[in-house]
Amino acid sequence: METCRPRDSSSTASGKEVYMEEEEEEEEEEEVMYEEELCDEEEVASAVQDIGCLNEAEKPLVGAEVCPYLRDSDGKPTADSKNGLKSDGGAAAAAAAAAAGGVGPKTTMFTWFVVLALLGVWSSVAVVYFDVVDYDSVIARAKEFRVNFSEVLQGKLMAYDRDGDGDFDMEDAKVLLGLKDPVTFEVGGRPAEEHDRAPPADTQDPDRDRPADTQDPGQVRPDDTQDPDRDRPADTQDPAVRPQPPLVEDFVPEDEVETIDTTGVLVEEVMAEETMVESGKYVTSSKVSQETESRSDQKVKEKTKKSKPKLLNKLDKTIKVEIDAAEKLRKKGKVEEALKSFEALVQRFPQSPRARYGKAQAEDDVAEKQRSNDLLQRAINSYREASELPSATPDLIRVTLKRRAERQQFLGRNRGALLTLERLVEVFPEDLGLKNDLGVAHLLIGDNKGAKRVYEEVLAVAPGDGFAMVHYGFILKSENQIAESIPYLKGGLESGAPGTDDGRFYFHLGDALQRVGDDSAYHWYELGHQRGHFASVWQRSLYNVDGLQAQPWWTPQETGYTDLVKALERGWKAIREEVLAVLDLKTGLFMPEEENLRERGEWGQYTLWQQGRKAGDACRSVPKTCSLLERFPEATNCKRGQIKFSVMQPGTHVWPHTGPTNCRLRMHLGLVVPEEGCRIRCTNQTRAWEEGKVLIFDDSFEHEVWQEAASYRLILIVDVWHPALSAHQRQTLSPI
Repeated sequence: METCRPRDSSSTASGKEVYMEEEEEEEEEEEVMYEEELCDEEEVASAVQDIGCLNEAEKPLVGAEVCPYLRDSDGKPTADSKNGLKSDGGAAAAAAAAAAGGVGPKTTMFTWFVVLALLGVWSSVAVVYFDVVDYDSVIARAKEFRVNFSEVLQGKLMAYDRDGDGDFDMEDAKVLLGLKDPVTFEVGGRPAEEHDRAPPADTQDPDRDRPADTQDPGQVRPDDTQDPDRDRPADTQDPAVRPQPPLVEDFVPEDEVETIDTTGVLVEEVMAEETMVESGKYVTSSKVSQETESRSDQKVKEKTKKSKPKLLNKLDKTIKVEIDAAEKLRKKGKVEEALKSFEALVQRFPQSPRARYGKAQAEDDVAEKQRSNDLLQRAINSYREASELPSATPDLIRVTLKRRAERQQFLGRNRGALLTLERLVEVFPEDLGLKNDLGVAHLLIGDNKGAKRVYEEVLAVAPGDGFAMVHYGFILKSENQIAESIPYLKGGLESGAPGTDDGRFYFHLGDALQRVGDDSAYHWYELGHQRGHFASVWQRSLYNVDGLQAQPWWTPQETGYTDLVKALERGWKAIREEVLAVLDLKTGLFMPEEENLRERGEWGQYTLWQQGRKAGDACRSVPKTCSLLERFPEATNCKRGQIKFSVMQPGTHVWPHTGPTNCRLRMHLGLVVPEEGCRIRCTNQTRAWEEGKVLIFDDSFEHEVWQEAASYRLILIVDVWHPALSAHQRQTLSPI
């Protein structure tokens, strides 16, 4: 064994030039056999000092140059060993091998590095076979070292195949170490020496793409003989030769799942999934290279997606440790302690945007915990203060004001949220996502024109923006531009963009298609049902309580409201007399239907109760009717319904539609009903009204009305709570 001698500075410089020239030559080669790995100063010093080859006066090459101490005679990096472990005691290993195998030729130090690096998954066998180091210590050090050469090298082993068996294994290692003579028989019709480079993937296995039952039965395939464990279950194979999952590049100790990133935001580290390698399934070197490149590209994309906003300015970076400590308390749910910590930071560093933002977040969390609107308002104010500090970073301004707008909307302060979002769009005019949010803010205050203007601006820049498309289509439909709305609603839903998978858009697209006579409406209703937005194709209400009995038509006995039905049917003439007096006087109490449900005709309504409350002085004109109804709280207290008179003139058609909720049932009492021409369809069943009789149906199912008689039709509509709702639900459900 040759001993290592320290080199002077001149030899180091000349060596440097040689290595640089060899690197240039390698770049011109047709197939790149190695992926260059950079060495940092500590790793080089550690590796070289372990074998005694570094003069104290020398400084290893770092940065852009590959460490010369880790190159073989061809100028290629020799790597360290499997999974990036440095192989200690190379000389000792050679001595042990010589002692075991007798006298052999001299073996240089770089040969040991080549062998241990090339062994890849076989390196663990080499360590045990030559007794180089303690195996447990190797495993321990693997956890500390992040560079993994095995993925790159395992696909290149055929270049060092010395026994002609098609791979690099223990026998090849013995040949390189001089412990065994190289095999000279021919493989595939050529001498083994010609196989130093692996042939192209499409030529090295003529049966690779041939079906198994058509392969040459007389040909002995190397794969069938070189691996005795190929068909053995993975859990029974020799663990020393079983393929191991690649080492995760960014190692995170198991007991440190949560970390603080450079922005000061606590994030959870996503643990990489272990990859399973099926025994006996070998891939060509070209495939390994492709998979390695694919994984690298995927990692780059993931890092790009996971890039965190930069929330820290120069001042914040000087107090990052304290910010991180307070943020960690907040993430662990210790929100009161976190609030105190951030308040103390704001007292000491009032110009720190990140500290003030953390204070706002902690106030937000405490408000959520205590259900305190006052504390939430404090958080809203703190968000504004953080965004207005002159040194706040753009990313901090963005996340702060966006959260402020969300919390304002939560409190129902939609105009304030609109102003906040207008400020955001002013600061970030190119951010289409913020413009889309601004459009929603306009819709929340009923400003459809403002929303329409915003979405037109977005679509002018990005015609395929799915979020803008569905909302723009929604606005067009509300303006009764039915045909024009369809391509926008349809295109937005088909885009699959975030924020488009909403039952309202399926609802309105289907409704628009029905109004133009397109039967594909039910295709979209079915998709909405499959996405969980509708209870069924027929029942398409959007504000529902799960588990309620669902059927289109009901009998009085099924509802349990027989007393109310009997009272209405007994008093129907008195009710009719009161309402006809109002109708004949043309007092203006009957208002045109305003929900855009009519295809044609006239439809007027006179409302007595709305959302469980009397509608002003409406009962003054029909006191007997209201007195009768006040005895039945299932009707007058129904916050998700109405009580109203409905008059429909001849020639009226009401589009197929559904009510907003499954929490109510609807009663129709016939007051003035022509003998023929008036009918109502609910799902696939059609019925007609009778004077003095009550019809009961669930208007969350699709229903449609025709008035084709010669005179008007007049009925009383009474909504009642669904009988399956408990008293608590009736009290706590929000009004509709």
